[in-house]
Amino acid sequence: MRGGSPLQCALGEKTMGIKKLHSVVAVLAIAGLSVFAWWWQKQPASMPAASAKAGGAPSGGPGAGGPVSVEAGRVQTMSMADEAQAVGTLRARQSVTLKPEISGRVVKLGFGDGQRVRRGQLLVQLDDALQAAQLQQAEAQAGIARTQLARNRELLAQSFVSPSVVDQAEATLKVAEAQVALAKAQLERLQVRAPFDGVAGIRQVNLGDYVKDGSELVSLEDASSMWVDFRLPERFVPRLRLGQAVAVTLDALPGREFEAQIEALDAQLDTNGRSMLVRARLKGDTAALRTGLFARVKVVFALREQALVVPEEALVPQGGKQFVIKLVPAGEGKPGLMSERIEARLGVRVPGKVELLEGVKAGDLVVTAGQSRLMRGGPQAVKLVDLDKPAAPKASASAASR
Repeated sequence: MRGGSPLQCALGEKTMGIKKLHSVVAVLAIAGLSVFAWWWQKQPASMPAASAKAGGAPSGGPGAGGPVSVEAGRVQTMSMADEAQAVGTLRARQSVTLKPEISGRVVKLGFGDGQRVRRGQLLVQLDDALQAAQLQQAEAQAGIARTQLARNRELLAQSFVSPSVVDQAEATLKVAEAQVALAKAQLERLQVRAPFDGVAGIRQVNLGDYVKDGSELVSLEDASSMWVDFRLPERFVPRLRLGQAVAVTLDALPGREFEAQIEALDAQLDTNGRSMLVRARLKGDTAALRTGLFARVKVVFALREQALVVPEEALVPQGGKQFVIKLVPAGEGKPGLMSERIEARLGVRVPGKVELLEGVKAGDLVVTAGQSRLMRGGPQAVKLVDLDKPAAPKASASAASR
């Protein structure tokens, strides 16, 4: 330092030396840590486990080669129905809503609400005064034409008229008779009659109402037999046959099940839902049933009495497939069980159970919990966990550790 005392120069040089020493120490420390990190990464993966074992850590996990703890269930046999379920709607044997063909005023009602009626019974009469008068006029004209034809035929026999006069009279009579038939048809269209035996619903009109053509008057239903209409997906179409048994339950009548039989299959599938309309006829007493009731339908295709089922928890999905891990004896005189992974071919499902079509037999053990560690690699040793066994009291465990 220029112009400074010797003491100040000495202090400055000492400070610079300390700073250089600190820098060197920091660089060496960073280099040492880098070397140690590189060395640690290059160590074998088994060293921590070996160190833990040497240090007294407990062994028995999968990394240490011990058996894998799992829960298991047994393959059981039960009766399984191969069936399809659907929802449908009840339909009466015949059901119609009566409507007038022409407009008019209601002058007569020939039924009561909910009353049973017979085929041809007059239900609703519209005002027909004008049509009745037109019929009388047509009948009178037909009578005149008939008389004129008879007279002309007599005159023709006496050669007073030509045959063409008679032909013209015959044509006139035919026109008059056609007018009579037209008037009768118009008169009948003012009468609404029951097309079949059945039960009338609640009328929608009263005496004096003016109704237009196409207006709803009353519904009529023949419930002597009932059908249920439902739809099934296209995958069931090849298995559907006329005469197949159908079980029907109704939410409106809980606890009752009706037997039915398929009587008709639609000629084509619905292009929107790719489903087929199926109609089945109910058996037994259907007097309490009504059109429009919501129905739950089961179509039974086959019944297997000795189907092999496992808990649903035993299925392990992987790669678009389903697998089951079966437990087999270790073999070669070794105690314990080994895992065996098999691809599952599934059959019918019921709540909590699923049918296996091959690979197992009744009484086999299948893993229901802990499958994830067994899906890697080949067969592994396993140890069953008994969840029903009560745990040991804490006091006893403390006494044993002393």
